[in-house]
Amino acid sequence: MDAEVIKTDLVVLGSGIAGLRAAIEFDKLAKGKYEVSVLSKVQVMRSHSVAPEGGAAAVLTKNDSFEQHAYDTIKGSDFLADQDAVEAFVREAPSEIIQLEHWGMPWARDKDGNLLVRAFGAHEVPRTVFAYDRTGFFMMKTLYDRALKGYNIKFYHEYFATAIIATEGKFRGLLAMDRATGTFYLFKAKALIIATGGVGRIYKYSTYSHTVTGDGHAIAYRAGIPLKDMEFIQWLPTTMPPYGIPATEALRGHGAILLNKNGERFMKRYAPRKMELAARDVVTRAMLTEIMEGRGVDGPRGMKVILLDARPVGEELLKTIYKTFRENAIRFLGIDPLDEPIPVLPAEHYSMGGIHVLGIDLSTPIKGVFAAGEVANVSLHGANRLGSNSLSACLVTGKWAGRSAFAYIESEPEPQTGGIDEIVKKEIDRSYSLIKRETGSYTPYDIRDTLQNVMEEYVGVFRSEEGLVTALKRIKEIRSMLKDLYVRDKAFDYNLEWIHAHEVMNMVDIAEVITVSALARRESRGAHFRIDYPTRDDKNYLKHTLAWYSPEGPIITYHPVTITKWQPTERVY
Repeated sequence: MDAEVIKTDLVVLGSGIAGLRAAIEFDKLAKGKYEVSVLSKVQVMRSHSVAPEGGAAAVLTKNDSFEQHAYDTIKGSDFLADQDAVEAFVREAPSEIIQLEHWGMPWARDKDGNLLVRAFGAHEVPRTVFAYDRTGFFMMKTLYDRALKGYNIKFYHEYFATAIIATEGKFRGLLAMDRATGTFYLFKAKALIIATGGVGRIYKYSTYSHTVTGDGHAIAYRAGIPLKDMEFIQWLPTTMPPYGIPATEALRGHGAILLNKNGERFMKRYAPRKMELAARDVVTRAMLTEIMEGRGVDGPRGMKVILLDARPVGEELLKTIYKTFRENAIRFLGIDPLDEPIPVLPAEHYSMGGIHVLGIDLSTPIKGVFAAGEVANVSLHGANRLGSNSLSACLVTGKWAGRSAFAYIESEPEPQTGGIDEIVKKEIDRSYSLIKRETGSYTPYDIRDTLQNVMEEYVGVFRSEEGLVTALKRIKEIRSMLKDLYVRDKAFDYNLEWIHAHEVMNMVDIAEVITVSALARRESRGAHFRIDYPTRDDKNYLKHTLAWYSPEGPIITYHPVTITKWQPTERVY
């Protein structure tokens, strides 16, 4: 079966904050000269970017500085961030916050009309602006409304991308399926911006929407673009078990505290200065250490948990800017945070790793392909991201990617798209073979659950050589299970099981990259903690991991970290 062809100029894959910001920037520069096609796996306003509550970090107050924000970010990254990129990011972030304001973003304000800011973990200065507890939703609504007013932006809702088509190191098109009909479309374009978000659902206990399965990472990886620093996975310390619903870090910025079964505020042993507002990796390991050493509390479904006491935040704030948190605790846990502490546990929350991009140009080794947002590794976050830097990074990198794609298209001649028919046909046949298969041993859900259990057990917060070797062996067994992957639904229209089969194949690829990268990094840095190598090793591992695709598995090489002015020091809070 052939793909129908849609000719356009720029394809933006992903419609979250980064994707929308990229489309808007490109469209603003092009002024209608070029068409932007935005492809979304879901309806645009169902992108995971609607979910974040906490806010966006930027230097907007007199007691703050670009220097301080940059250093907080670099220290938080355990000195793996590229410092030139971080410096550019912190200088760009405030103008993005103001730009959103001009487009209608309802930032929270004090009685005098000034933007409110609040404290987040490992920031030395409160610098996180927010829109009460709907920050992500209001950012998305503001950007989507602005994009709909653009010169030449078209949206393709519920299109699932399956392959990047490239020849001779140059982008030729993007192959995607219309979920409504099962029809494949080849978007022939001059450039592509990948903005598909994270990899969260590779893990069972995650804060992410179930649609976040690393699809952009996987199609880029298979197309020959390396993935960088994928071993660094962040856990959000405070989520409501057994659901993974975030209890936003902003609560701890307003005074919420963590307690063990003895009623002890235990963070004083792990981060005596910053306490609950230490970096996320530090707080996560502290919580799990308390549980492993027998100081956990009995929680839902027999789980051992830590207690989050939000009562110091106060009734007024819990009923206003933390209304969603309180409602969730009452609805899902049966506990009112105004009356007593709630149980919390860390859950997978963010991927610091992503598509290897070249500086703030955000270009990749395939000419004409760019990346922005969480899927891109710039590297702003290094080995650990600071809370509230992610939304700002989506805005800033989205702008950078849109700008770079425009400059690229302006300088490039009309692309040659001949000679790709066989590549496209092979990819389509690969997809259709999933529903043509008459029998099989495993559903997508069997394989997904098995993979998630392996990642939780062996590639979680605490890692070891033995565990990672076991994980890799199990992932290879899971890969062999894909040969017997069976899609029971044979329809073409809205066949979610067919989509889930594609997702689970992507998840297996990315899980293997994460595991191999973690096995190769024999040190502990940021969110990557090896119990057999518990200290940071700057001599051997102050470098970025690059994972390149091969049929036999990832090939690991390394890339230098850019250091401008801040030499690595001991990281204490």
